[in-house]
Amino acid sequence: MVRAREAVASASVSIEVEPGADWRHYDELELTPLLAAALDAFYEHGFHGTSVRDIVRRVGQTVPSLYYHHDSKEGAFVALLDLGTGEAVSRVIAAAADASGPRAQLVNVVEAVVLHMTHRTRLAALDLELRHLSPDSRKRYAARRKEIETVLTGIIEDGAREGVFTVAHPEETVRAVLGMCQSIARWYQPGGPLKPEELAERYVDLALRTVGARAVKRKR
Repeated sequence: MVRAREAVASASVSIEVEPGADWRHYDELELTPLLAAALDAFYEHGFHGTSVRDIVRRVGQTVPSLYYHHDSKEGAFVALLDLGTGEAVSRVIAAAADASGPRAQLVNVVEAVVLHMTHRTRLAALDLELRHLSPDSRKRYAARRKEIETVLTGIIEDGAREGVFTVAHPEETVRAVLGMCQSIARWYQPGGPLKPEELAERYVDLALRTVGARAVKRKR
């Protein structure tokens, strides 16, 4: 479990995790009116299909008001992206630290990612629009995503070394697990038939099977 602890420590350098924080609990997302309008617009029309005028019109403000707070439309997008990825990294680190042993850590981390995708669907969906951003903005996001990959890679490598998981290629396995979790933002609708906790349990089962570990029904 040494590698997983090292991964958590290295990934948490730029993110503060409040001691004792409940990584499963989500409060209402607090955004400025401009960022709330931008988030809705990006979710509905995509980055390319959203104009600054569309964003400010939603809150009854003028175009200069956005430029006063953000350098550009991309600046507003990056502010939202930073908020979403920062929260995701923080919760993943807390989830990993809240368990002992590779199996329990994997369960917690996958649950944390899925809960983020379902409770913060609109923020998570920004990932689909990264191709429109400048190289520097994409690089910033990639660094945040790498923090989550590093934590999960450490957990899976520990599990493979201890014989808990049957994994030949840990890094590819990490991409597969995160890929299937992140795809949730493409289709999930809050208020649908599956609650976030139910969906998280199903994806934990899928992740355990992916690493060659038998899924066990968890009690809540």
